[in-house]
Amino acid sequence: VFTGGSGKAGRHVIPSLLSQGHTVLNLDLLPFPDPAAVYTLKTDLTDSGQVFNALTSHFDMSGYAAGPVPGAPDVVIHFAGNEKEEEDENGSGSRVRVGVGVDGEMRVLAYARNMLVPDSELFQANVRSTYNVVEAASKLGVKKIIIASSETVYGVCFAQGDAQYHSFPLEEDYDVDPEDSYALSKICGEKTARAFARRFKSDIYALRIGNVIEPHEYARDFPAFIEDPASRKRNAWSYIDARDLGQICDLAIGKNGIFVSSIHHSFPLLSGLDGFSACQNGGERDQSGGKVSKILVAQQLTRNLGLGFQVFNATNDTITIKDNLTTKEFLEKECPGTKFTREMGANEAPLSNRKIREVLGYKDVHDWRKYL
Repeated sequence: VFTGGSGKAGRHVIPSLLSQGHTVLNLDLLPFPDPAAVYTLKTDLTDSGQVFNALTSHFDMSGYAAGPVPGAPDVVIHFAGNEKEEEDENGSGSRVRVGVGVDGEMRVLAYARNMLVPDSELFQANVRSTYNVVEAASKLGVKKIIIASSETVYGVCFAQGDAQYHSFPLEEDYDVDPEDSYALSKICGEKTARAFARRFKSDIYALRIGNVIEPHEYARDFPAFIEDPASRKRNAWSYIDARDLGQICDLAIGKNGIFVSSIHHSFPLLSGLDGFSACQNGGERDQSGGKVSKILVAQQLTRNLGLGFQVFNATNDTITIKDNLTTKEFLEKECPGTKFTREMGANEAPLSNRKIREVLGYKDVHDWRKYL
């Protein structure tokens, strides 16, 4: 089940998932651009009852002939709140995730940025919809949930004035401290996901999605981006092609198992498992009598437990600047005094996707340089 599939990202991600053999039901208040490709169930995600019901629904009308609904979906992807351009009454592009509910009243799916409604309305709608989706999926037994977080949590995108990044690259262990209501709603979504993953022993991945780019936007927007690099500071000179975001979702669906860099963070959750507490106390030995490390025991105990809660930056590989400077040279010029926590690749995007490449096996396909 995919929420918000009629939005800017979803209308590319869903076709990608369909091409990989997945069956998809779209929960949205607006129709999918290609209604023949995927069924849309009009659902108000701020209503918990509707969410529970939608997650136990047939995927289309043909489901009735097959018999009862077999159960909850295998995977839930919550993207509601990603941008979709709608024409307002003056013909100018606005970005609002609203639609008409089954009762004929206007309903809000989620808000895609600040300044669409008062901050308090944005915050409560985004937080409530994410909570409702994660809670319903978890209580119905769904063991893989993927939610859309945002680049905005790094605190510069919607900051007031010329804010500075703490360090480069921007990676998942960065101390996120945004000041705006939209990014704060995304932080709350991540915390909600982490809590439910711990409670239900499920895999929930939060994708910190960069500026989503559709195919037609390269020719339209990128020449100006390249000529005026200062305009891209709030996006950390990074982006994600909507089609590559589809690849990321497919990889996230298929991922199982633990990875070494996460094991240290798993120690508190493993303390109750047989063998781990003995190892912590120095009592676990291998066949030759040698002491077994906590990491080796953790690897064995978590072999079939999945990754639990994870945060991934969802961005393309390279920085959006001319090639006359390396990433480090450019950042030293644009953000003097900002520290570097590691060496960066020559053209590496400041909003780094290193973790998603190493853990999920993501491979960048749609680099912006191919289209200019």
